[in-house]
Amino acid sequence: MSEETTLPADAPETDRRLLVGLAAASAAAFATGFASSADAQAAKAAADPSSAISTPIAEVVETTAGKVRGYIRGGVHTFKGIPYGDTTGGANRFLPAKAPAPWSDVKPCLTYGPVSPHPARGDWGQQETQFVYDWDDGFEGEDMLRINVWTGALDTAAKRPVILWIHGGGFTSGSCQELPSYDGQNMAARGVVFASVNHRLGPFGFLDLSSLGGAAYAGSGNNGMTDLVLALQWVRDNIAKFGGDPANVTIIGQSGGGMKVSTLMAMPSAKGLFHRAVVMSGSIPFGTAQADAHTLAAATLAELGGKIGEVDRLKTATAAELIAAGDRAIAKLNAGGGLRPPSAGEPIRLPRFGWGPVVDNKILSEVPFATKAPEASRDVPLIVGTAREEFKDPSASFTDAQLREILSKNYGGKTDAMLQAFASDFPGATPTQVMGVIGGMSWRNDALRQATLKAAQGAAPAYNYWFTWQTAQLDGRPGAFHCIDIGFCFDNTARLEQATGNTPAAKAVAKTMSTAWINFARTGDPSQPGVAWSPFDPAKTNTMVYDNKSAQVNDPAGAARKSMA
Repeated sequence: MSEETTLPADAPETDRRLLVGLAAASAAAFATGFASSADAQAAKAAADPSSAISTPIAEVVETTAGKVRGYIRGGVHTFKGIPYGDTTGGANRFLPAKAPAPWSDVKPCLTYGPVSPHPARGDWGQQETQFVYDWDDGFEGEDMLRINVWTGALDTAAKRPVILWIHGGGFTSGSCQELPSYDGQNMAARGVVFASVNHRLGPFGFLDLSSLGGAAYAGSGNNGMTDLVLALQWVRDNIAKFGGDPANVTIIGQSGGGMKVSTLMAMPSAKGLFHRAVVMSGSIPFGTAQADAHTLAAATLAELGGKIGEVDRLKTATAAELIAAGDRAIAKLNAGGGLRPPSAGEPIRLPRFGWGPVVDNKILSEVPFATKAPEASRDVPLIVGTAREEFKDPSASFTDAQLREILSKNYGGKTDAMLQAFASDFPGATPTQVMGVIGGMSWRNDALRQATLKAAQGAAPAYNYWFTWQTAQLDGRPGAFHCIDIGFCFDNTARLEQATGNTPAAKAVAKTMSTAWINFARTGDPSQPGVAWSPFDPAKTNTMVYDNKSAQVNDPAGAARKSMA
């Protein structure tokens, strides 16, 4: 493409010659650069066929709303940003999601779509933390009900197992593209149809206006969850065109995404739309009492200067204004350390007010896995597990005295027994390393609790894992941090190279773990030759430990774990 430069008629001839010369030089430089770029891409594709990208005009699939065009990379058909729902902005804000308006032209679906508005990340963590996570925040917008699909075959007869990935970030942040490990290329290359979604977050997805706005907003406290139900319905109605089997869908989520998976397992409207589930580092039961949700809605409205009945004030606020008003309301309501009642069944007492699913007895009637596994998903097999260190700050350092002081403050009389147990199970560990494992062990206890409740249901099996592989990056200080296992279960250690180094050891662990996830998605049994994995037995606490030598172990580091219970 070129731009035409127009000079006034009376411009000096020297100016004309100068500009013509500059234009010619620019054109030559552009052509040379373009050729160099094309040559570089061709050389890269020749050296690594998996990186070759093409955009054939026939790369089109017809969905229920219209035709979409994707691209091919290394034999994997890729479609990004497909609308599975209409915009949630404007008049649709806080209302139930609905199917997208049909389109007649072929819609290019080549890049990720908008992500839900959410609080700014800011300078979260230290340089080391930002380095290993390698975030991509994308761009925000309320037209964010988009789904991405990677598949090895556009063949309706293929009937490949389907994985729907649900991102983390609690219920307030995150997106389908925020981490490089979320990419579906490698799983699709190994016979899975991989999909990921964005949905409404924070006040856009969990502001319960049923007491302020009437029947139209009866389900608004769970819009973020019913968005995911709509995405699953899209999968049911469309995934066969992408080579997937709508009767064999596995939902997988990590951290907040894992909590969303648990919530979907308790929602009657999601029943039958998925057939297996995986909860990774997200086993804390969560559900907001509707009375508290109503209080938060009224407080958010008041922060915007609105009065009861003036719901439109919430709909006309900018996204930034709504987020800020909600944050102020939450801070004021939680002032003084208000926590959720113990009766909610949460092993960790969370702040009483915040964004998340609402137990409204309409869409959600229970706190999932608070006291029992949900009946709505009794026939759904479940994998549940955690990483060893979880939220370890790689820049942190502790002395023996500091470790003892922290444990005494939080665990009181258990401190001596805990230190002895951790010294026994982790001989030679430094105080900093012990502190990291202690943080992760509380998450492991939550996961074991969830697996125990699922096993007690006596229907579909539960499986438990513990990811303990230690990265050598940054002198080994990050440990098995929160989110690292995503890159392994999706065979993405190369995409996650800042955290893994993509070493031969990392790739070997990833091959073992991703094979288990693929087998589970295909058959419901994560076992593989040489790495047997039995259903969880609470009497044994049998756990698949993912490390340089992955194997099933009965209650690994059991003394340390029990010292915290």
